[in-house]
Amino acid sequence: MCAENCCTIVLFLPFWRWEEKMKLGRNDKCWCGSGKKYKACHMNFDNRIKDFQNRGYEVPDHQMIKTPEQIAGIREAGRKNTMVLDYITPFVKEGVSTLELDEKIEKYTREIGGIPACLGYQGYPKSVCVSVNDVVCHGIPSQEQILKSGDIVNVDCTTIFNGYYGDASRMFCIGEVSEEKKKLVRVTKECLDQALAAVRPWGTMGDMGYVCNKHAEENGYTIVREIGGHGCGVHFHEDPWVNHIGVPDSGILFVPGMTLTIEPMVNMGKADVYQDEEDGWTIYTQDGQPSAQWEYTILITEDGTEILSY
Repeated sequence: MCAENCCTIVLFLPFWRWEEKMKLGRNDKCWCGSGKKYKACHMNFDNRIKDFQNRGYEVPDHQMIKTPEQIAGIREAGRKNTMVLDYITPFVKEGVSTLELDEKIEKYTREIGGIPACLGYQGYPKSVCVSVNDVVCHGIPSQEQILKSGDIVNVDCTTIFNGYYGDASRMFCIGEVSEEKKKLVRVTKECLDQALAAVRPWGTMGDMGYVCNKHAEENGYTIVREIGGHGCGVHFHEDPWVNHIGVPDSGILFVPGMTLTIEPMVNMGKADVYQDEEDGWTIYTQDGQPSAQWEYTILITEDGTEILSY
């Protein structure tokens, strides 16, 4: 599930304040829980972050950087979430209601030991988001909404497993889909994969957002600005908020140990969107043109990235 910039706010201390709060000496145990002395564990890592901060970069605090134990848990939750999306794939077809997809996902998620994270989250009434055609995100499953030939559909699923979270979404083309819609779905996936390729340790979010938005615009599309990705893993929505539009060498610094979602929402028409006032969740394109979205949860590693759920 994507995050709205205006409402998904998790309070974090800036890095320097976090380090000040920790007040670690060289021989104290490291903040990461490894049991090692700070000087033999994350001291050089933290000093590198401070160097970037001193050069004017926005930097993450320790709460955005996962421990090895947390990463292992998030990786397993991500694997379970991918299993759920694999399971539901053959059922996303013409003649099926979006409520039926929701019910199948909830049942299977519980069978494999997980919990549907969407269910009850801030009052959300279902276990998954199913967004059809001009619905950008947060589409609420319904018995009345029957998938038909020509639809493009996003299924956005988040699974809790042993207290950790995995989040991903996929697009589906139902029956005979127009070439215009097929291209939108394909290019959106390309935006996601090019954005992923632009994520690197000690690079910036702006590097990623620039590449993602550039590919969308080159194909005549726009990226939704108000809604984006988010940190994910220990909680459903964490900092940082992930913007899919950016300027190179700007935005928050990406460092090893961060886990987050990349999930560009790409519109065939204009970028403007609105929220359904009646249900308080569903986001539509303002001009009624189709929208597409793909999503990964990723881990930033020492030498690149690892996809944790897809």
